[in-house]
This record gives sequence, C-alpha cells and structure tokens, in this order.
Amino acid sequence: MNIQIFGKSKCFDTKKAERYFKERRIKFQSIDLLRYGMSRGEFNSVKNAVGLEAMIDEKARGYDLIKYLAYDSDVEEKLLEDPSLIKTPIVRNGKKATVGFCPDIWKEWD
Repeated sequence: MNIQIFGKSKCFDTKKAERYFKERRIKFQSIDLLRYGMSRGEFNSVKNAVGLEAMIDEKARGYDLIKYLAYDSDVEEKLLEDPSLIKTPIVRNGKKATVGFCPDIWKEWD
C-alpha cells in the first residue's frame, strides 16, 4: 500500500485517519493541504475516485462562493487555488481515494 493523507493540521478527522494507519503499522505520507496544496494530477485522481461534489467542504468559509460557480471547471480551479475549501482528510491509495474518515473502506484496501 502507498497511502497519502492530505489534511489540515487542525482537522480532527485528519488526526483520526493518521491514528488509524499508525495503529495498524501501515506507513503513510502526511501532506499539509493548506501549506502544500495538491497537484492537478493528484486532484484529478481523487476527483475520479470520489467525484467533485464530495471534495467540497460545505463548512469552509468560502463555500458560499463555490455554490454560485456555474461550471465544474471553475469549481476545480477555485479548489486548487484555495485548498481550504477541500474537505479533509483525503486518503489516497494509488487510484483509490476517500474523503473524510472512512475506516470501513480503508479496511478493504489491506
């Protein structure tokens, strides 16, 4: 397994996801989403796995603006430009990905 966890340092679910993999002694790479963001390739891989809607954090400050963007391409650009609008944690395992705390799905990856 090649696990990547994209998260925010103050996100409780990100910490729970990291703890989940630590407890099972599964190596993972932790990436601070607010500091480093996501590459377009990583973003598209996650989007293909979970869908664009699942990636949007409805609790984020700029969510109101995203609701009014007409095209998915505009939403994608806004999310790449401002990673604080992306819901976390995003856990990637190759082409598979989840958004949020999803231990039931991660168990199947073993």
